[in-house]
Amino acid sequence: MENDTAYLFGMHSVMEALDSNRKIEKILLKQGLDTPQFRDLLDKIQQKEIPFQFVPIEKLNNFTKGRHQGVIAIIPQLDYTSLEDLIESSLSKSESPLVILLDGVSDVRNFGAIARSAECAGASGIILPAKGGAAVNADAVKTSAGALMRIPVSKVPNLRVAIYSLIERGFQIVAADEKSQKTIYDIDFKKATAIVMGSEDRGVSDSVLAIVDEKAKIPQLGKIGSLNVSVAASIIMFEAVRQRNV
Repeated sequence: MENDTAYLFGMHSVMEALDSNRKIEKILLKQGLDTPQFRDLLDKIQQKEIPFQFVPIEKLNNFTKGRHQGVIAIIPQLDYTSLEDLIESSLSKSESPLVILLDGVSDVRNFGAIARSAECAGASGIILPAKGGAAVNADAVKTSAGALMRIPVSKVPNLRVAIYSLIERGFQIVAADEKSQKTIYDIDFKKATAIVMGSEDRGVSDSVLAIVDEKAKIPQLGKIGSLNVSVAASIIMFEAVRQRNV
């Protein structure tokens, strides 16, 4: 299965998805299927111009045995927002929106936890790379406690290009960097801000660090020396919340 996709099985489920205008990437149909209900379904698929393919029953059985009724719809876990729409929506809702960028965060549960904190902190969107990041799958949605169904998410081909777009629209870019001399308490989070969180093992990539406006660390007193990325993201986001509500 694709990491960023889910599946609907059966005539009734797929028909309901079509009637509710849920986004569907493709529909797989069993070869030789020909019933009145199937013909109604096919008419609706063609009316909505959704890609479909007739396949052997063996292929459908690879997804689920005996439950598909000859019909499987491939759907995204959630509808992604374009980068431009995410930026426009953010700026229309607030003079100083907060956006989260994830540079190589690959653990699904960390991603879900970050999304949950982002929604609670009032962030207006999450931006992640199309490749090299966590899958937006059922585990991520579950860990986010539904936040991924509420907060806009944009997948971009190149994170640096996304950052340049944010800078052009007036965002300051703040990267979490434990090597920084500045702490998060030295940053003015009252501005429109995009916070960049890096991968669990390497942090924010050098190519991204080279173009950000600010780098900041979270002060730590213990000996372990690093925080889980979802915990770190939450701390930084709620420092922004604190500053904006003083």
